Amino acid sequence: MNEQLITNQIEDIKSKRAIRSFVLRQGRLTKGQQQALVNLWPVYGIDYNANSKVSFDTDKPLVLEIGFGMGASLVEMAKHAQNKNFLGIEVHKPGVGACLMAIEENQITNLKVMCHDAVEVLVNMIANHSLDKVQIFFPDPWHKARHNKRRIIQPEFVQLIRQKLKSSGILHLATDWQHYAEHMLEVLTQAEGFENLSPTGDYIPRPDDRPITKFEKRGQNLGHGVWDLQFVNK
Repeated sequence: MNEQLITNQIEDIKSKRAIRSFVLRQGRLTKGQQQALVNLWPVYGIDYNANSKVSFDTDKPLVLEIGFGMGASLVEMAKHAQNKNFLGIEVHKPGVGACLMAIEENQITNLKVMCHDAVEVLVNMIANHSLDKVQIFFPDPWHKARHNKRRIIQPEFVQLIRQKLKSSGILHLATDWQHYAEHMLEVLTQAEGFENLSPTGDYIPRPDDRPITKFEKRGQNLGHGVWDLQFVNK
């Protein structure tokens, strides 16, 4: 796909930002989370600035996670992959605060976080062809039909991610909602420039480098399924 076409799709995304994939909730901050946002943000946080690009002190493969929740699995991944840099984006401040606390507790040096709309960060702060991997785990499924348009995995968004991925970069998705998994598979299968890494053309077993969250374990104990997808930017 040529750069101009992708640019046009990005403009389409910008024009549709009245429809967002998230709702800002006023979740109550614990004292620890509040202190982390004040004291640790200058160390591990990156402020949104549409006129600058995200950068790290060390030149390592860069992994972006969109919507890291409370950050436990992201911190775990960064802790066990010191050969990579990680950038996490989350809009809910309690999760950001909790993640900052975990980063400090584990003395993680290869993880930075942002608290902003991921689409705007991708468009304005992530250089083209700079990401080695993008991961989106358990995004809001917006399971009611009238809300499906709010799902973050949409054709235009997938092409935006592709523009930011390096050649052979990976997009890794996971969900515990079967209908959303089917939606993800359909969108990615039809997306130009991506190839499914599943040998069966659908889903993959959970990779060892994706930690199981407490939420996921609880779901598994209740018999809930989890679907992982990985597509490569050809």
